Amino acid sequence: MQKFFSNKKLIILMVIIIVTFGLLAVSVSVRNKKETPPVVQQVGNDVVSLVDGVFAYPTNGVKNISSEFSDLYNTYQENRRLKSKIGDLAENQAKLKVAQDENKKLKQELKLNSTLTDYDTTNASVLSRSPSSWQNYLTINRGQTSGIKKNQPVMSGSGLIGRIVEVNEISSKVELISTDNEINDKFASEIVDDNKNNVTGVVSRFDDSTGDLVMENVNSVKGIKKGQRVITSGLGGRTPRGLYIGKVYGIKKDDYGMTNSVYITPAAELRNFTVVTVIKSTVNGEK
Repeated sequence: MQKFFSNKKLIILMVIIIVTFGLLAVSVSVRNKKETPPVVQQVGNDVVSLVDGVFAYPTNGVKNISSEFSDLYNTYQENRRLKSKIGDLAENQAKLKVAQDENKKLKQELKLNSTLTDYDTTNASVLSRSPSSWQNYLTINRGQTSGIKKNQPVMSGSGLIGRIVEVNEISSKVELISTDNEINDKFASEIVDDNKNNVTGVVSRFDDSTGDLVMENVNSVKGIKKGQRVITSGLGGRTPRGLYIGKVYGIKKDDYGMTNSVYITPAAELRNFTVVTVIKSTVNGEK
C-alpha cells in the first residue's frame, strides 16, 4: 500500500480521472436547474471538452491520414488516366500528320493531272525503294491489271522522275531519271526559249554531288538562260512531248572544253516521294 501511494504520478492521474467524472455527473444532474450557478456547469463542460479533445486527437489524426492517403491514391489514378489520354492524343496527332502529308501529295498529283489533258494517267503509291539502289529504282503498286506497260513515263508532283522498265500483275518497277546506269534509256528533251527557238538535247545523267540533272548533246547553247523550262521533246518515240523536267541552272563545258552540258534543277524531289503518276499514253496514241 505504501508503494502504491508513493507513486505520485499514478495518484495524480487517478485524482484527475475521479474529478473529471465527478464534474461530468454534476454537469448532467444540474443542467436543467436554473438556480445552479452557471460557473459550475461551465467548468464541467470545459473539463469534459478537454478530456474529449485528448482522446479525439489521435482518432482524428488517423482519419486525416486515411483521407490524405485516399486523395493521393485518387490523384495517382487520375494521373494515369491523363497520361493514357496524352498517349492517345500523340498517336492521333501522328496519324493526322501522315494523313495530311498524303493528302498534300495527292493534291499535287491532281494538280499535275489537270495539266496533262492529252494523256491518260494512273496514280500509284511507292511500295519499296532499296537503299542500295536509292537513286536507281523503285517499285509501285500498279501493274498489268491497271493498264501499266513498259516504257511509260512516271512523274511525281510536277516533274518527270523516270519510266517503267518492268511490269508485273499488280506491281511495276520504275527506273529513275537519277539513275547511274549508263545504259539506261535517255530522255530526249528541249529547252523552251522565250523566242521559241527551242534547244534540243538528251537528259542522260544525274550529278549526285549537286543534285542536278545533266542535259548533253545540246545542239546549241545560244540563248540559253538560267531559269528556262526544260520539257520532254517527244523525239525519242517513247515519251510524249511536254512533260516537265525542270529549269536550267547553268552551263558547263566538259574537261576538254569541247562540248557543253546544261545542268537542270529537277522539278520533282528525286530523293523523297511516296506517290507517283504514270503517263499511260505514248506519242503515237497507243496505250
